[in-house]
Amino acid sequence: MNEAIQPPAALLGRSKVQERTTLSRSSLYAMIARGDFPAPVKISGRRVAWPEATVNEWIQSRIDSSPTI
Repeated sequence: MNEAIQPPAALLGRSKVQERTTLSRSSLYAMIARGDFPAPVKISGRRVAWPEATVNEWIQSRIDSSPTI
C-alpha cells in the first residue's frame, strides 16, 4: 500500500496564534468564549495550544467568507 506520508501535527502556542491571526490576546479569548474561534487543547497542567491545522482552517474560512472588493 502506497499511502502519502503525513507530516506530524504541529501545535501552536498563544503567541504564535496571535501572530498568525493578528488578533490581540483579549480578542482571541473573547472569540473563543463566543464560539467564533476554536478552543485550545490542554497539553499539560497549565499549558494550552492550538493544532496548527485548526488555526489554518479558521484563517482560510475568514478569507473565504470575506467579500470580494
